[in-house]
Amino acid sequence: MTQPAIITNVLTKRFGDFIATNAITFEVAQGEIFGFLGANGAGKTTAMRMLCGLLKPSSGEARVAGFDIYTQTEKIKQRIGYMSQKFSLYEDLTVKENIRFYAGIYGLSNQQIREKTAGLLAKLRMEDEADKLVSALPLGWKQKLSFSIAVIHEPSIVFLDEPTGGVDPITRRQFWDLIYESASKGVTIFVTTHYMDEAEYCNRISIMVDGKIRALDTPAALKQQFGAATMNDVFLQLARAKS
Repeated sequence: MTQPAIITNVLTKRFGDFIATNAITFEVAQGEIFGFLGANGAGKTTAMRMLCGLLKPSSGEARVAGFDIYTQTEKIKQRIGYMSQKFSLYEDLTVKENIRFYAGIYGLSNQQIREKTAGLLAKLRMEDEADKLVSALPLGWKQKLSFSIAVIHEPSIVFLDEPTGGVDPITRRQFWDLIYESASKGVTIFVTTHYMDEAEYCNRISIMVDGKIRALDTPAALKQQFGAATMNDVFLQLARAKS
């Protein structure tokens, strides 16, 4: 039986008396697109930072890519890709320079960097923009470039923190085509989003409210469970139940 890409068991993070992530337990299968939903302050980013090895939990257990998040964070970092909510590339470097810089950080050889750079530029149809500063690119192009760089070292898991914020619907759809392509190659996608229509694109989703997972299943099963026509209706029911 294939080991899950991510396993958590009552994972908790406290900041003083405040419990940001409250005893969350779930598994993510290899190659799955797993949506992690919740309002601002629900605990999504805190949970993601713990899984990426950037934040030490207060209690509970978790393994990412088979490695323990307490004792093997460096091994986890070598096997994951990460795209932050805020655009993370260097705007004062060119497109080509950004690709080469991050490929080097990820440990690719000079030959691999040359091959990956040429392949990525061709795939994104950005050969003509290779020597342009990233700051000159439209937001949608920046986001697609950022995602492509996040997977340039062929990680087994990619964490995406609200990757399509602020882009138009057509560009969002194109971005999700990139996500589907990676998932089809066996890459596990862990994505947070505040666009409820994007929840429909995920294999399964969890919905967090006040640091706890209040619902977890496929979009179709959750809509049936809550008697809802859309994932937005599901989310509203959970949010109202809180108050």
